[in-house]
Amino acid sequence: MLKYYMAFFLALFLGVILSFPILKVCKKFHLSQTILHYVDKHKGKSGTPTMGGIIFIFAIIISSFFFLRGQVMGAVLALATMFGYGLLGFLDDFIKIKFHKNEGLKPYQKIIGQIGLSLIMAIFVYLNFGGELEFFSLKLNLSWAIIPFIVFFFVAVTNSVNLIDGLDGLAGGVNSVYFLFFGLILVVLGQTQYALICFASVGALLAFLIVNCFPAKIFMGDTGSLALGGLMASIACLTGTELLMPIIGLVFVITVISDILQVAYYKKTHKRIFLMAPLHHHFEKKGVHENRIVLIYILLTMVLGLSCYIGYLALSGVI
Repeated sequence: MLKYYMAFFLALFLGVILSFPILKVCKKFHLSQTILHYVDKHKGKSGTPTMGGIIFIFAIIISSFFFLRGQVMGAVLALATMFGYGLLGFLDDFIKIKFHKNEGLKPYQKIIGQIGLSLIMAIFVYLNFGGELEFFSLKLNLSWAIIPFIVFFFVAVTNSVNLIDGLDGLAGGVNSVYFLFFGLILVVLGQTQYALICFASVGALLAFLIVNCFPAKIFMGDTGSLALGGLMASIACLTGTELLMPIIGLVFVITVISDILQVAYYKKTHKRIFLMAPLHHHFEKKGVHENRIVLIYILLTMVLGLSCYIGYLALSGVI
């Protein structure tokens, strides 16, 4: 267990060290986020630096490589995929900043990039592990169908993480708890390489929250949210635990479903189900402070993660 603690603390240390110079550079070059005009309560956040995801991306990569040993091809691919999604998000953020608007890459351009990166992972998983999924003691073999499944899974996960990044500390807080319990479960399953990356992610995200919690000094941007989604999806696919992700990450599922329902219902009736989508903005419109929303989302993820962890401990005979 020592290497997990060391990966966590090294990533935490690196994240803290990187946070303030990156924040300073972003301010100096005016790499700031343009806030959507219809998010009334966020008008005061206009001008906040973005691209802060760079902080935890490099902290995770450096810390992980420092402790990874043995057969690390899958782990390296997971980190490379995270970096690839981070680059896609960086391009999106750069376009937003350059043209001073909240729309970067076109939706179809993002999807093409996401599908291209996910196809590499899907083919690797199929060739090396077959098409087996694991859910507690249940196993399901999709054979070649695992390839389109993984592509869909990546698109769903990365976009759900991207959507939940709408309040100070929300994406960082929820993801840190998610990776903590996913890492603990991977330890039980003997997936030590990927567990190590999870614990490094927790440390890096906690460091990022120092500058991202309310009131945020810097946003992670699409640079960070797409990178986190890519890493989350990669680790799940490489360990065959894709079906576990929507359980621990229920808040991601709720977020993306609320957005889909809002858009679909509005197109059909020109009326809205929620005051604003995704769901966390609906709660804001109802007068709930964003800190309270963030706390509830984190606690829900913690309860679900702990429940799944206890379930795996029971199956392994530890309890």
